[in-house]
Amino acid sequence: MNSSMLQHSQQLYEYHVWANDRLFAHLGQLPEDVFHAEVTSVFPSVAQTLGHMYLFEQLYMSVLAGEPNEIIFSKIPEWTEEAQVKTVDEMQRLFGGVTEQFRDLLRRTPDLDKAMTIEHPKYGRLDTHFSDILHHVVNHGTYHRGNVTAMLKQQGYAGVPTDYLFYLMECQESRQ
Repeated sequence: MNSSMLQHSQQLYEYHVWANDRLFAHLGQLPEDVFHAEVTSVFPSVAQTLGHMYLFEQLYMSVLAGEPNEIIFSKIPEWTEEAQVKTVDEMQRLFGGVTEQFRDLLRRTPDLDKAMTIEHPKYGRLDTHFSDILHHVVNHGTYHRGNVTAMLKQQGYAGVPTDYLFYLMECQESRQ
């Protein structure tokens, strides 16, 4: 993979952080009960959706760091507990912590396209690359931010635009 592709992998991750930050800023402007309100969706509430996203971020950060499945699986109850019954601010702090761990891992990983093999307990073995898993994390976040937008709309509130194109436009504006 050439250097522009590697920079693109890092840029996609920074987009993911930007989009999550925008979502948290938006959620912080809404009544707190919107965060915990039960709705009919992929998850029963915005809070539970973000809890799932947090668990996923921790899990795949550990996968990318090369931790064995036994260690990762032993941490799932702790990560799940951390994300229970949180305020928007508390959840944002959790995401901030895992973002710093991701950024540190990216700084310490000279080859973002290095080959990796992961073993999924249900789906089997995958020979892949670090960058592919990183892209998967970004894609997963995009999917669930869309779920949150739908949940907010069900409650009578607008979502917040988090499209990649808007991120690129904001980056361009900040360079001018």
